[in-house]
Amino acid sequence: MHSDNFEGLVAQFPGMRVVVPSNPYDAKGLLISAIRSNDPILYLEHMKLYRSFRDEVPDEAYEVPLDKASVTREGKDITVITYGAMVRESLKAADALAKDNIDVEVIDLRTIAPLDVQTLVDSVKKTHRVVVVQEAQRMGGVGASVISEISQRAVLSLEAPIGLVAAPDTPFPFGQAETTWLPNATDVEAKVRDTINF
Repeated sequence: MHSDNFEGLVAQFPGMRVVVPSNPYDAKGLLISAIRSNDPILYLEHMKLYRSFRDEVPDEAYEVPLDKASVTREGKDITVITYGAMVRESLKAADALAKDNIDVEVIDLRTIAPLDVQTLVDSVKKTHRVVVVQEAQRMGGVGASVISEISQRAVLSLEAPIGLVAAPDTPFPFGQAETTWLPNATDVEAKVRDTINF
């Protein structure tokens, strides 16, 4: 639905796969995988990713595996878990933090239902700190599921509380207020610093 983020709601339907690409290569590969799958799949593309940047995409058909997260940036100090348009914001934050020798691992979920829990747990056991980033409001977002899985499976590996970057729990604003309301790289950077310094 235009100007709102309901992916967290549809991700709760049992048996439904929900795919959210963050770049052109994954968009094509995940779409082909979704079409070839026999399962019901909801494929969501973020409007802001259209024409905002370019990537090389092979002409031939290829598949990107469903239900498999991607480690888009390796790091050792903290893990940032995100999806969709927030992947680029998180990578910008990671670049800024690298200037202060904070080594951020960025994970792109790609499929938000079901979650690739093993990739998340492996990263948490390596970095011991986590920030989850979602564009949606805090309430009812995908971040709650990610935090729940980590809390159940890797809580003893954590050295700080899990951070969450999300939009405020208000209706999505229109026009000029949208830029202020949406999470961005500066918000991610601030939350990572808070979590590192806990």
